[in-house]
Amino acid sequence: MTDEFAPPLDNRRRRMIYRAQHRGTYENDLLIGDFVKARIATMSETELDELEQVMEFPDAELADWLTGRIPIPSYADSPMLRRIREAALNRI
Repeated sequence: MTDEFAPPLDNRRRRMIYRAQHRGTYENDLLIGDFVKARIATMSETELDELEQVMEFPDAELADWLTGRIPIPSYADSPMLRRIREAALNRI
């Protein structure tokens, strides 16, 4: 089902979708990109800020945290990163 009647996304949200889907590694493109694309329209400005902070981490570290290969360290732990990891671990 498409959201052809959904209002268009603002520039910030469109840029964040692009950035999330073009991380540099295919694994993160899927894990982060799918999460962002599915939820970006309803995220608050605070959540967008948190998402931008998460996307500042290097791909290798994000992939390890999101797949559960290593635990999220305290310096990186945030509600947004935990939400993305939960979505990544629950993918079918």
